[in-house]
Amino acid sequence: MFVIVSRYLIPKGFRGITLFPFIIVSEHDLKQNPVMINHEKIHIRQQIELLILPFFIWYGLEFLIRWIIYKDKNTAYRNISFEKEAYANEKDLYYLKQRSFWKFLSYL
Repeated sequence: MFVIVSRYLIPKGFRGITLFPFIIVSEHDLKQNPVMINHEKIHIRQQIELLILPFFIWYGLEFLIRWIIYKDKNTAYRNISFEKEAYANEKDLYYLKQRSFWKFLSYL
């Protein structure tokens, strides 16, 4: 895992993004934010479990389905199973040590 700082690689309105094996954050101080990094590490684990490319396909399809359901991009984003798992557990810095395989499925 590598943490990169770049405002230009982050979509507008976001502070970070994970593209295995990289965590890209918008500001230098976010590299030292344990909650932010843990959130992104959860996405790294999810990407590994789904062999990377299927993760992004699933993520995109789930976003589109939830956007149709909620008719709001932010609500759709927050209800993606991968994001629900990451947001629910980002403050638990030991979460990945005890997380079960494909745990994101319980957030569908």
